[in-house]
Amino acid sequence: MSWTRAALAMLVAIPLLALFTFGLGRGDPRLIPSPLVGRPAPDFALPVVALADPPPGGEETTGDTIRLSDARGDIVVLNFFASWCAPCRVEHRGLTRMAERYADRGVRFYGIVYNDTPAAVRGYVRQLGGQSYPALLDPGQLVAIDYGLVGVPETFFIDRDGTVRRKVFSAVTEGQLIEEIEKLLAEPAADPDAVTGAT
Repeated sequence: MSWTRAALAMLVAIPLLALFTFGLGRGDPRLIPSPLVGRPAPDFALPVVALADPPPGGEETTGDTIRLSDARGDIVVLNFFASWCAPCRVEHRGLTRMAERYADRGVRFYGIVYNDTPAAVRGYVRQLGGQSYPALLDPGQLVAIDYGLVGVPETFFIDRDGTVRRKVFSAVTEGQLIEEIEKLLAEPAADPDAVTGAT
């Protein structure tokens, strides 16, 4: 009886081990393209991190709720980050500068906090000289799961129609931001009647 169980266990374990070894041999997971590119961006409704410290003994508060669907018609740069992430610090000032540069051109920047606390995010933003776009809390990391997050930072570019057009793994550069945003801005805006179904 025990030999039968051992043989069955081996029959299950060997293919799993082979699959695991094959996966390791595939190389850097950052090179795997996101299955979201070319598909509608998963919608979300997330609270904004309040950047003011709560009063001593007071409860943590959040700001308004941001809904991705409300940004339809604008280009969205969606950046997942955390205060404990070293590459996030590298890209932070560039993201802030680009958010300011494109603020009046129909481009919205959102930072989604990954596996972090509001207090840590406040300290991070202050230490790096501020942030020109909202940081959003992701309770339970559900939005990170929807976007297939591999790690932080990751940045998604979403077009005016709400379609994911590109994902950048690791620190995004100002050059990458400008290149992708300008490309999306150059595309004709969607016909509002076609989007709403009006005739």
